[in-house]
Amino acid sequence: MVNLLVVRHAESVWNVDGRWQGRANPPLSVAGAAQARDAASNLDDVECVVSSDLDRARETAEIIAETLGAGPVTTDPGWRERDVGLWQGLTSEQIERDFPGDLAVRNYPPGWESDESLLERVLSASHRIAVRHTSGDVLVVSHAGVIYTLERHFGCAFKRIGNLGGLRIQVQSGDVRLQGRIALTGDGACLTPTATTERR
Repeated sequence: MVNLLVVRHAESVWNVDGRWQGRANPPLSVAGAAQARDAASNLDDVECVVSSDLDRARETAEIIAETLGAGPVTTDPGWRERDVGLWQGLTSEQIERDFPGDLAVRNYPPGWESDESLLERVLSASHRIAVRHTSGDVLVVSHAGVIYTLERHFGCAFKRIGNLGGLRIQVQSGDVRLQGRIALTGDGACLTPTATTERR
């Protein structure tokens, strides 16, 4: 059994601006790099570090891995953020201006990646890790959209997640089970989700 600690990347420069990032590749902010260094103090016995191949996640993972002495980081595009299509690079205010009412009713724009597509690639990426690492904890640095979609898959109610917040997931013999939320900032407290359902 392997435990995946799937966390959102540290603060990026587009997080500061409030822009929807999707597949865009903005770097970490100066504060984000400091967040990543601080996050390492809330991690024990991490076997290895895996990351989305987008810069904000990869940079977060590399800073944490270097601090822990757990490198090198393995990148896997399966952990990329959702493609948000025409909303990429826009703030929520700009989306409301250009696509009035669509955000509130989840009327997503052309190019938006479906939950089904995202789940397929993320669950496949989870199983790839489980093949290489049959036990222990693996840190996975990913994105908010990935975490929210995983939580919906497991029947959890939506609750906003901050940078370096995430999920603990167990993968064993083809089964994926959500254990709860984690946070690598502040006191590193683990929060319990509203549902924990085993899924293949």
